[in-house]
Parts: sequence; C-alpha cells; structure tokens
Amino acid sequence: MTRSLLKTAVLALLATIATVATAACGGDDDPNVVVIGPNEPVQIRTLLSGTGASRAAVEMAVGDFGLIHGHEVELGAPVDAMCSREGGHEGADEIVDDPLVLGIVGTSCSVAAVAASPTVSVAGLVMISPSNTSPVLTSDLRGNAGGSYHPGYFRVANNDLYQGQAVAGFAYDELGLRRMVALHDGDPYTSALATAFREEFRARGGRVPTIGVIEKGQTDMRDVLREFTIAEPDGIFFPIFSAEAEHFMRQARESNRLRDATFISADGALGAEFLALPESEGLYFAGPPTHEGSNFNNATGRTADEALAAFETDYSEFAHLTPFWAHAYDAATLLLAAIERAAVRDDGNFLTRLLGIDEEGTLRVDRASLRGAVRAVSTDFSGLTGRLSCDDFGDCAPGVQVIYHHTDSSVTDPGELSVAYRFEP
Repeated sequence: MTRSLLKTAVLALLATIATVATAACGGDDDPNVVVIGPNEPVQIRTLLSGTGASRAAVEMAVGDFGLIHGHEVELGAPVDAMCSREGGHEGADEIVDDPLVLGIVGTSCSVAAVAASPTVSVAGLVMISPSNTSPVLTSDLRGNAGGSYHPGYFRVANNDLYQGQAVAGFAYDELGLRRMVALHDGDPYTSALATAFREEFRARGGRVPTIGVIEKGQTDMRDVLREFTIAEPDGIFFPIFSAEAEHFMRQARESNRLRDATFISADGALGAEFLALPESEGLYFAGPPTHEGSNFNNATGRTADEALAAFETDYSEFAHLTPFWAHAYDAATLLLAAIERAAVRDDGNFLTRLLGIDEEGTLRVDRASLRGAVRAVSTDFSGLTGRLSCDDFGDCAPGVQVIYHHTDSSVTDPGELSVAYRFEP
C-alpha cells in the first residue's frame, strides 16, 4: 500500500471514530443539541399578539444585547398568536418546525400560552412570556403545578394570584367595600383572576354573591348587568379585555342602580384606546408598575429611564400603548443571557484540524441545559421591571402590583396614571 493510500485509510478510520464518538456524546445528530456553525446566527422567535409594542421591545432588546459568543441573533418574521387558542397552537407548530430555533418570547395572552406551551415543551424549547398571568400556566404559589404547566415555560409577568390579593386588599382595606361582584369571559386569564379575587376578598370578610360570565366578542351586556343589579354590590371587579370592557362600561354607566358602584378593572383593559373613553373616567385598574426609572437591566446595562427614552425615539408609535413593553424587553434579555450561558464553544478537534476543516466559532446549545440556564441566570437578574428569580414552575416576577386611578380620559398613557395603592408580597 502506498503512503498516500495509507494516509487516506487512516483518515477515513479516524473520521469514523470521530463520528461514533460525536453521536455517543450527544453531538450533531442529537436532536436536543442545536449546532450553530461559524457565521450562522442564533435563532429565536416571537409569538405575540396585539399592538406590536412587545415585538418592538424585543427587537430593541436584541440590538442592545448584541452578539452571543460572536454570533448575531436573528428574530425571524413575527408569528402572531392572535390572543387565541388557535393562534397559540398554530404559531407554536410553525416555530418548532425549525430545528435551529432555541427559544421563544411569548405569548402575550394566557389563552394562547395554554395552547402553545405543550407543543413548545415537547419540542424541548424555552418560552418566556412578557404578559401571561394565569395561575394555570405555572402554579398556585404553594408548590402545586397549574393544570396547564409544562416544563420550559417561564414568564416575567406576575401570577394573577398576586393581583387578586392586591385588588381584594385595596377594595376591602382602602375603599371600605364589603359587597362586590366580578366578571370574566371564560378566558384562562380573566376567569382565574376573577376567582382569585373572590377568594381573597372573602378571606378578608367581604361578600361576592355572584361572578358574571360573558363571551368574547359580546356587545349586549343587559343580562349580566341585570344579574349585578339584583346582587346590589358596592363594587364591581371586571378583569376583561378592552373590546368587551368598552361595551360593559358604556351600558353600566346607563344603569341608575349601578352608577354609584366602584368599578375596578385590570391590565387586560389598561391601554390607550380604553383610557380615552369618557366612560372610563373614575375607574381603578390593577396591573404591574408601568415604569420605575431606577431599575436597570443587567444584561444590557440600560436603566428603565434610558430604555424608555430609546423606545420612545425608535418606536414612538408604540411607546404609550401598553405597560408591558418593558416586560417584553426583560423576557428577551433573560432568554439571550440564558443562551449565552448554555452555549458551548466548539473550535474543532484534532481530526478537523488535521483535515483542514475550520470549525472556529461553532456553538452547541443543549436545550435541556438552556432550561436550567434560565433559572441559573435569573438568580441574579435585574430587569427593567425589577428583580427576576424563576421558581420551579416558571414564575420569575417579583409579584409587585399597583392600583391606578384614572380620572381624566384625555390621559391615555398608562404611565401617567396616578397610583392609588401598591402591593408587594
């Protein structure tokens, strides 16, 4: 055998050995390991809904975070979850079809997450939501998993159980209300929040004689208003979305017997369009703090004031539409920081160097390790929305809630509303 043929045979044998070793160690053929080659981007996606403010905040966060071990981050085209079960399911299917995607920022609405999270979990991905709040997605905060909890799901918005405590405490202790009714539309977010409020309000000694139920898209509120009139409440808690809340408030204001009741809504209606309605004047809203300037995101170095100024400059059309843009920024940076922590650089081995194959810059990310990295990074993660620390069920937010008082319909920026009450667990 000539020297050249011998060299060829040896190289072939070494290549076979390397292939077997790589497979045994969970390398390129392992579906749970994403390999990012030299000059290839890190792939993440958004699965959001609504105004576009959250997507814009994610784009800003990606730009502020910069490269991950020399690799650019690619967001791809937005995938719309449409704030629905169908949108969440179809959007998740579309994203997991790409084997190079590592994580998702989404969803906006809890109902979409209930449909999306099983698919995302089975695929091994991480999904971090900026604004889901339903307890069913995580836990009851007492160590019991929610009915729709799936590994790999995290969120930087507060569990609604905290908001239920905040509303009940404000209504009972601050406003002196003793007999309240609540309203939801069957959505995992609205129904869980109405139930959480009822339990907390009753625990304080208050009465909740009825919880009314409407349907999404419903415009005629006469039946539920009649039910509330019979109950004779001194307060009404209606944590529904703005489209239905508009019809509810307009018709409620026409009722002589409910006109003097105190109305409290939640962050599902806390947006510019609803705040502009004359009927919204006098309402209280429960939600997260909209802006605390001294907070800073330690993944990018931006303070909340700096981030807001940049957001207002670069995305002025979205800046005052929702309080959740900062949550989207934090969700994106938490995901990127976890990817950076979980990624392992692979600059080749003796065989690739012998064969002249340049693998410098290759990253390998084990998806299981990425889930662990989210929790690890969050143990010391400061965000625009405050300190984040993810528990075993994916709740990462600190639980702080505030109650806003809206007195002037010409004020449509949630960040400009006065704060009547602050809750910290």
